[in-house]
Amino acid sequence: MPIFARYLLFQLPAWALAAVILGALTTWAGVPTALSAIVFAAIVIKDFVAYPFVRSAYEPGTRTGSARLIGCAGTARSLLDPVGYVRVGSELWKARLADGEGAVAEGQSVVVVDSSGLTLVVRSAMEADGELRLAADVD
Repeated sequence: MPIFARYLLFQLPAWALAAVILGALTTWAGVPTALSAIVFAAIVIKDFVAYPFVRSAYEPGTRTGSARLIGCAGTARSLLDPVGYVRVGSELWKARLADGEGAVAEGQSVVVVDSSGLTLVVRSAMEADGELRLAADVD
């Protein structure tokens, strides 16, 4: 499904609610029909204007939260044996070691290899393969 169609489908309930509320105000509170139509049009136009700014949130497969940190380098802020805390960029995260990893001492460099909810899965940076990314490079 196209991203714009997904966006419009998410907007439909809000538009329907606005139409019901404005219709009720017109019927029972004496709000002029023209004013209700203008307010409804403004709500819809606002959503079209906002689309370019929120488009990426509607893209399928967009990585968010802890998943965005996969591949980033960090520093152990406590002993990881197998669970502890790491700092990635300016954020402190709960982390656990990847399967088969030995304990990582506080201050040692780690690499995020996966995430599980709000817990990062890390490896020692000395044992990690591939290119490291800094958390500042994450969009």
